[in-house]
Amino acid sequence: MITCSICTIGDELLIGQVIDSNSATISKALNQMGIFVHKKCTAGDNRQDILKTIDLILSNSDILILTGGLGPTKDDITKNALAEYTGCLHFYRSATQEAHIKEMCRKRGNSMFEINQIQADVPENCSVLENHLGTAPGMWFDHQGKVIISLPGVPFEMEGLLPQVTERLKNRFSDSLIPIVHKTISTIGIPESLLAVQIAEWENALSRELHLAYLPNPLWGVRLRLSCYGDEDGTDKIDKAFSLLRPMLGNAIYGYGSETLTEVVAALLLQRNVTLSTAESCTGGKIGSLITSLAGASRYYKGGVIAYDNKVKEETLKVPSQIIERYGAVSEQCAQAMSTGVRLLLHTDYAIAVTGIAGPEGGSDEKPVGTVWIAVATPQKCNSQKFIFTGDRARIIDRSSAAALNLLRMAFLH
Repeated sequence: MITCSICTIGDELLIGQVIDSNSATISKALNQMGIFVHKKCTAGDNRQDILKTIDLILSNSDILILTGGLGPTKDDITKNALAEYTGCLHFYRSATQEAHIKEMCRKRGNSMFEINQIQADVPENCSVLENHLGTAPGMWFDHQGKVIISLPGVPFEMEGLLPQVTERLKNRFSDSLIPIVHKTISTIGIPESLLAVQIAEWENALSRELHLAYLPNPLWGVRLRLSCYGDEDGTDKIDKAFSLLRPMLGNAIYGYGSETLTEVVAALLLQRNVTLSTAESCTGGKIGSLITSLAGASRYYKGGVIAYDNKVKEETLKVPSQIIERYGAVSEQCAQAMSTGVRLLLHTDYAIAVTGIAGPEGGSDEKPVGTVWIAVATPQKCNSQKFIFTGDRARIIDRSSAAALNLLRMAFLH
């Protein structure tokens, strides 16, 4: 098995100023081609740290991919550190990268300074990976039987160079690449701990070639990922294992692979050629935002009302004032009236309504923070359900939004 480690470089990553997305992108590309990523780390803009990190990682990896530290300023020291590590004393100027930098400066109406030209200088023992989206070229080193690859830290520049990297890695390790298969089932409505208990017998019976991971997310539930390394029959083995899981979890399974709950609901609306509207109180438009994040949502989503104030519930959604006075805004009766009201207001086939207490204040003994009522109005009836979510305000809003979409999904399945 060919192994790879990824090291991102930059103080901005260590202090949390910038979030690392490069490692995830690189890992996905390498897994697809049969290279196992077994370590990720971050080093600061410090020469000694970079050198120690490279030495440590390469002792256990066939490939090291670094991103970052290739810019024009003095804190960009990756290139010099790699030259030192590989024992290279001389640099040369890449004519093709220099020409590209000159053209970029011309298009931007900028003068080309020496600091720009120096970016085209690379250690003479490396192969240049031409960067057509930026000024810093990527570099490929063959060093003592290992491969070291240095890429820019700017995500879109790194992604632009990635096809060159994967093609060269395929050629370099063509005889040693193995099939790596990952498949995922997405579930909702069952907490991770309860899910683990529910499928314990199934998990214990998995063949040793299969590796299970639980991936919880407040918005999308718990995903179950099975992985198989180095087995030509890996796909079939995972499919067979998941087929045994379906009867155990039933409708708690809503999707496969990277499919989101929003995408599943959208597909159901399109398949049935029906329309949807939303009435949101505690979620403040989150559900509508999720629905409209998908291209083509206008085919099934007509719109929504953020009925945060009770007057909006009463005057716009026609919730009877007696309901709010008697049961409160956070109640089954109010949620049902909201869903029916927005359905009639926007003339849709289906409607979702959410009302609750997202916190951190506003709760009571009878209705603690996290109490949420969700209702789905259909052409035939109105379904509603009470939830008590835990977590901070953002998590309660996320969980309420996911539960609302799932309640709509369940309305289609019954």
